[in-house]
Amino acid sequence: MRIDKWLSAVNVVKRRTIASDMVKNGVVSVNGSVVKASKNVAVGDKITISYLKGDKAYEVLKIPTTKTIPKSQKEEYVREL
Repeated sequence: MRIDKWLSAVNVVKRRTIASDMVKNGVVSVNGSVVKASKNVAVGDKITISYLKGDKAYEVLKIPTTKTIPKSQKEEYVREL
């Protein structure tokens, strides 16, 4: 699954367009390297988002098979580090 789709599907960001803009502006990195929106994520990848107030890091636990998941199931797919 593409990084921008994954960010919106697991409810890290609200909309895919926001995720795409974040990736385009270079604030999203996977395993320590800045990526493009077409980068595929895999289980075990470490994703870091650089916000103005600091960085947030996430670990991919599972890849969703649907477009979005319920917010109550977020812990199954992503873990905040």
